Amino acid sequence: MIKIGSAQLWVRDQDEAREFWTAKVGFEVKVDVTMDELGGFRWLTVGPPGDDGTSVVLMAIPGEPVMDAETKAQVEELTAKGFAGTIFLQTEDCQATYDELKGRGVEFTAPPEETPYGIDCGFTDPSGNHCRLGQIKREYIG
Repeated sequence: MIKIGSAQLWVRDQDEAREFWTAKVGFEVKVDVTMDELGGFRWLTVGPPGDDGTSVVLMAIPGEPVMDAETKAQVEELTAKGFAGTIFLQTEDCQATYDELKGRGVEFTAPPEETPYGIDCGFTDPSGNHCRLGQIKREYIG
């Protein structure tokens, strides 16, 4: 059986992203290693505490030789606009989780609202990635 191990978000600054996802969203660091043999490449993942399943890779936007300067600039621009990826988070109580995260300093783009599939709201991370937080009706959970 194949499982999803990680989803990835491009981030401007891995330290800033780590701080946001741990201190504000409440995730924990799963892996944070720097590989000198790969030119100082840093593999940084976060996820919900106690969940050993899927994690979110907070991936620095690379330069040469992975991306030329033009491509890097395009990825940075798309990320800042919120079009480089979206993370969909689920909670059992959207309003309570919204209140908790807002109290920690998460800036929401939309408050919780009723939708046909449940209750949903949105926020962005410091790099501009869109994130959705939802209390999804059972029939829409895979």
